[in-house]
Amino acid sequence: MLKGLYAWAMNLAARKTAVWWLAIIAFVESSIFFLPADVLFLPMVLAKPRKAMFYATVATVASVLGGIAGWYLGHYAFESVARPLLEFYGKLDAFEHLKASVDYETIVLLLITSGLAHLPPIKVVTILSGAANISLGLFIVTAIVTRGARFFILAGLLQRYGESIRHFIEKRLGMIAALVASALIAVYAVYIFVR
Repeated sequence: MLKGLYAWAMNLAARKTAVWWLAIIAFVESSIFFLPADVLFLPMVLAKPRKAMFYATVATVASVLGGIAGWYLGHYAFESVARPLLEFYGKLDAFEHLKASVDYETIVLLLITSGLAHLPPIKVVTILSGAANISLGLFIVTAIVTRGARFFILAGLLQRYGESIRHFIEKRLGMIAALVASALIAVYAVYIFVR
């Protein structure tokens, strides 16, 4: 499945409208959709490394705007919109558990883990932030830093290592995703245990 998604993204990245698709996917990923922007961002940067920082800017701005939309969903439309979305994705129970114990510090940690490996998915964190009445200003600053770090670090690495990293990713995509997810789950578990 990952290889098919990767091939689809490589095809989409070659289109003239790829930047618009990147913005749309980054926006909806942060509020309502499951597909991470990386599936388009990575091939676009690999195809045009000179535009890496431009693509990182587009992805960051769209992702933060999508996060703000998710915050508003959680804050003002939880019962009518956010609850059905979370039920659809099977995330309502996890969401309710998080909501009961969330504070700003936890939101920052969740933004970092979801920003690096989509654990939990960013849309859950944005909706949770609004539903838990986390300050919108603090949420925006945190989202800019964490989402910006993700896209700009990836852009820098891809720009520097380019084609060799592309072959590495293509051969080991499933293993990379599993390792990153496992590492971030371990970091999160240690944080919860120590806290």
